[in-house]
Amino acid sequence: MSFSSRSYVNPYIPSNRFPAGLKWLLIVNTGLFVLFILAGQLAERQLGLVVDYLGLVPAQVVHRFAIWQLVTYMFVHSGFSHILWNMLALWMFGAQIERLWGTPRFLRFYFTCGVFAALTVIVCAYIFGGTNIMTVGSSGAIYGILVAYGLMFPDQTVLFGFLIPIKSKYFVMIIGGIVFLQAYMGTVGGKGSGVAVVAHLGGLVAGYLLLRGNRLRSQIVRPISASYRDWKLRRARRQFEVYRRKHNSDRDRWVH
Repeated sequence: MSFSSRSYVNPYIPSNRFPAGLKWLLIVNTGLFVLFILAGQLAERQLGLVVDYLGLVPAQVVHRFAIWQLVTYMFVHSGFSHILWNMLALWMFGAQIERLWGTPRFLRFYFTCGVFAALTVIVCAYIFGGTNIMTVGSSGAIYGILVAYGLMFPDQTVLFGFLIPIKSKYFVMIIGGIVFLQAYMGTVGGKGSGVAVVAHLGGLVAGYLLLRGNRLRSQIVRPISASYRDWKLRRARRQFEVYRRKHNSDRDRWVH
C-alpha cells in the first residue's frame, strides 16, 4: 500500500480544488508575518506600535473601544513556530470542512470562533487578572475548526503527534482535555498569568455550540418543559378534584 493511499494521509493530500477561503487565510496570515519580520529589521519601534494596535488587549477593547482587535489579533503571530503550527493545523483540518460547507459558511464559522475566543479572553482577564496582557494568533479560530472536523468526520483517522493513528473524535476529546487543563492553569492555577490560553478553550466551546447548540439546548430544555407540563397537569387535576369534592358537598346538603 502506498503512503498516499492510507486513510489518515488522504485528507492532507491536496485536491484539484484548493478551497478559496482557506487559501486566502493562509496567504494573509503568512504574508503579514513575513511583512512584520521585514519591517522589524527596519523599524522595530514602529512595528511594536502596529502590533499593539492589532493585538488583543482586553483593557483597550473595554476602555478604548478597540473592537477591531477582536478580529485583527487572529492575523498576528508571535514567532515562526507559532504561525507554522497554526497554518499547518488550519490546512490539515480546514480544507475538508470548507469543501463540505462552502467558503461563506466556513469563513463565518472561522471568524465567529475567533471572536468568541477573544471575548472569552476579555471576560477571563477581568475575572482572573491580566487585562493588559496581549493575545495574538489564530489558535482560537483553529480550535473551533478542529472541533468541527471531529464532529463532521468523527471516524476519520488522523495522526496524533504525527505518529499514532487515532479517530478524530478521540483526538478532539484528548485535545479538549489538554486545553481545559491549560486554561485552568493559566487562570485559576496561574493567577491570571496565562489568561491568553483561554482563547483555545473559547474557540473549542464556540465551535461545539455553533454545531451542536440546538441539540444541546433541546436536550436541556425538553426535560424541563416536560416536567413543567407534568406539574401543570397535576396541579390542574388537584384543582379539579377540590372543585368536584366541594360541588358534591354542596349538592349533598340539599338531598334528604
